[in-house]
Amino acid sequence: MELGGHWDMNSAPRLVSETAERKQERKTGTEAEAADSCAIRARRFLLCLYLVGFLDLFGVSMVVPLLSLHVKSLGASPTVAGIVGSSYGILQLFSSTLVGCWSDVVGRRSSLLACILLSALGYLLLGAATNVFLFVLARVPAGIFKHTLSISRALLSDVVPEKERPLVIGHFNTASGVGFILGPVVGGYLTELEDGFYLTAFICFLVFILNAGLVWFLPWREAKPGSTEKGLPLRKTHVLLGRSHDAVQEAATSRGARASKKAAQPWVEVVLALRNMKNLLFSEMWDIFLVRLLMAMAVMLYYSNFVLALEERFGVRPKVTGYLISYSSMLGAMAGLALGPILRLYKHNSQALLLHSSILTFTLLLLYSLAPTMGAVVLSSTLLSFSTAIGRTCITDLQLTVGGAQASGTLIGMGQSVTAVGRIIAPLLSGVAQEVSPCGPPSLGAALALVAIFIMSLNKPHSSGDGNSKLKSE
Repeated sequence: MELGGHWDMNSAPRLVSETAERKQERKTGTEAEAADSCAIRARRFLLCLYLVGFLDLFGVSMVVPLLSLHVKSLGASPTVAGIVGSSYGILQLFSSTLVGCWSDVVGRRSSLLACILLSALGYLLLGAATNVFLFVLARVPAGIFKHTLSISRALLSDVVPEKERPLVIGHFNTASGVGFILGPVVGGYLTELEDGFYLTAFICFLVFILNAGLVWFLPWREAKPGSTEKGLPLRKTHVLLGRSHDAVQEAATSRGARASKKAAQPWVEVVLALRNMKNLLFSEMWDIFLVRLLMAMAVMLYYSNFVLALEERFGVRPKVTGYLISYSSMLGAMAGLALGPILRLYKHNSQALLLHSSILTFTLLLLYSLAPTMGAVVLSSTLLSFSTAIGRTCITDLQLTVGGAQASGTLIGMGQSVTAVGRIIAPLLSGVAQEVSPCGPPSLGAALALVAIFIMSLNKPHSSGDGNSKLKSE
């Protein structure tokens, strides 16, 4: 600037400073807009994944309540029907860890799509089954590949920060739980039509195809809301495998075999990861898996004879009991929405919350076993729906926290395998306990929950850190 023909030397630095401030403001504004846009896109990805969980359980719950009735209509005896029913749990037992590990190696998108499409094939075959053999054959694809929810939870653990993980998984469980509530209503209506079961199975197939399309069109580029904070980009993870890369390199016999080695590498890594499962099971995580097994069996025993026990103890009709089960399921789905305030109250300490929810579950199982009136039964069922829903979320979060989220697919798959063991054992224990009393199964469940509480109380608290050292094999 000129004043009386002379340049004001003080104005130059001021102009430069003002220009720099304006540039900085524009840059800050642009960064804020970009951050807001990224948060919106990340939220959209999570909502799409919630819809995947909803559609999955909506389709399954249309068919599953009708399976025992349909297999008997095909001429199966009660014993054969029981064996057919348990075959699904046995397939899940052996496939959960394998599929979870496979998703760690080949990536979430590919494994999720494959599991949905192959499960859809199983339900299509189920709709075409006209005898017991074809019925059993149709259950095989779903028994092996029906791990959509497990892979989705692993994906959530990949893309959200650790502190937000229990809350996000709780919301996912809520969405899928709503599908489980609505599915039986639709399936019950359809089965009353002519060839109702076959129509229901075909609609379930269409729901799975719709779900596969949704996964295909998911905004995968936006699936990194927590990746920078955790250092976990959404990609294939190999942390669990430890020395797997070296082992694969040694497996190559010559330079000319590199192409075939590259094609086989994912399966080699899966095998190597499964070899490390023994170390993982007998590491410091043994108590987490044992607690999961005990609490799962406790809840299964509670549900195993629920309809029969209420009829024998209080003369309640099965229809009324069905309303009570739907009411409890709805409350369990809503429990996921209450996780945020509860976690803040516990300062995101999943282990303390798991212990307290297990104590509440034990108390409520005992109350149900000794309930003198239906009012006590309704009270125990209402609170149990909350305690069990919160406990399931906390045990999954604790597995991922201690084991390391980089191998989340394998860890969640192992958790599902442990639960599958409970599905096999619980019916046997329930049958023996019912010989004693209608209150026998829930009483035994309360005893198992007490053992789980005792194990949690004895063992030292697990660190809330990465925990990756437990999975990086020595």
